Amino acid sequence: MRGQQQIDTRAPTRKPMASIAEFERGLFLERQREGMAKAKADGKYKGRKPTARAKAAGVVRLDTEGLQRTEIARRAGIGVASVYRDSADAEKRTNDLKAAA
Repeated sequence: MRGQQQIDTRAPTRKPMASIAEFERGLFLERQREGMAKAKADGKYKGRKPTARAKAAGVVRLDTEGLQRTEIARRAGIGVASVYRDSADAEKRTNDLKAAA
């Protein structure tokens, strides 16, 4: 046994497979970015429509009527966090207008 190399048979050699997987993942992401750029150039890829932002005026109106945030979210069909965000944005705009006047 003297002079022979010891081989650890307890753990599989995962490093070569991991490097191949990482390389393939990089190629996939590169092709995906290229495809998205081409679709955007062709006007076919616009991303997800901002549903909650489009309903901000209605959210602010319902908020000024005194409805609870969960009820506003239910009526508008958006999440409660979006209601809080839209209300905070409206309050910030109001404060900015008051400060500018």
